[in-house]
Amino acid sequence: MPKFLFVYHGGKRPETQAEIDRAMAAWGTWMSDNAKALVDAGNPVGMSRTVSAAGVADDGGANPASGYSLVEAADIDAACAIAAANPMVMDGSGSVEVAPIVEM
Repeated sequence: MPKFLFVYHGGKRPETQAEIDRAMAAWGTWMSDNAKALVDAGNPVGMSRTVSAAGVADDGGANPASGYSLVEAADIDAACAIAAANPMVMDGSGSVEVAPIVEM
């Protein structure tokens, strides 16, 4: 089955224990609902550096990544449906970039 990379952009860190509990519950539900598709549930990521011919920039790029997951789905539309139910999308705090993994 094809694999897809989910790159998370945006999101917000919960500030109170109640917000942490809500966020963890939402992510736990999403992961449970999509357990069969999740090859690697992923993790948040720190600020990236952008490496180009001009050098290295510490700005995280034009749209910094905030996390990733790796999923299996029948096609990109099915992968996008999984992404659409992601807590960051559902609460409006971020977006999910969905890219097919090209087997070499």
